[in-house]
Amino acid sequence: MKRLFFASVALCLSVAQLQAQPKKPGAIQFESTFDPAAMAAANGIKLSDEVLARMPKSSVSSLELLFTLTHASYMPVEDIEDSNNSIGGGNGFGGGMRFGGFGGGNKEYYYSFADHKLVESFDLNDTTFVMEDQMGKPVQMVPGADNIPVVEYTKSGETRNIIGFTCHKVIVKTTVKRKIMDEEKVITDESNLWYTDELGFDFSPNPALWTQGAVLAIEGKGTSIQAKSIAYRNVSAKDVMQPKKALPITPEAYRLKIEHRRKLMRGNRNRGQVRSITIN
Repeated sequence: MKRLFFASVALCLSVAQLQAQPKKPGAIQFESTFDPAAMAAANGIKLSDEVLARMPKSSVSSLELLFTLTHASYMPVEDIEDSNNSIGGGNGFGGGMRFGGFGGGNKEYYYSFADHKLVESFDLNDTTFVMEDQMGKPVQMVPGADNIPVVEYTKSGETRNIIGFTCHKVIVKTTVKRKIMDEEKVITDESNLWYTDELGFDFSPNPALWTQGAVLAIEGKGTSIQAKSIAYRNVSAKDVMQPKKALPITPEAYRLKIEHRRKLMRGNRNRGQVRSITIN
């Protein structure tokens, strides 16, 4: 009887793992937009016509999710050629050439479906680092400060079709304390994310904003990112694996490096000096 019980449990776990994997490899193209004027207006900031004229215009960038049956990678792309180095790629949506993160701004994300492992890869002063992360985990902005956002998720029951998949809407409310001009303020933000369980794996273009399934759209104040197309095709294993020649770093060590760089930049601005900054 015990053997039959354990065999049944093993079978259920195997079936669950198979259901949590995509049925075939492919690529999803995302489009990210950022509108600083719309963001200011959404936050109740009134800007003069002169300031609006000097403000950067709305920008659009492209990103790509490549996935196999076991792993995935997500990073920015340039609309030139696809990741398999062929013009157009024969993938039905033009394709693009992938490029990695630099300067700590753009990051590459690598996902392992079996154990839900997430790894961030990024460059700081010509050094590539990798850092283990977790989807749905709020990000602390300043090392040692009590400013980890409080996140509330509310399922709305609303659905939308995105690139052929039924997506469910979740309202995400974040509240965080920040010091602005030596004054502590409580900042509240709200975003809408749309996820689907039909792709067979878990993913989010913003790992901090995730509840379940694969997130195909996130809408915020003056910002948005949405899946635009999907194509099932062969994906090279090397395109979805994290860089081998990279240094591991903990989230705390990374935050300390970023805060150290910010202090150096503020000091240089106060002294009116410009010099190169190296972070080791």
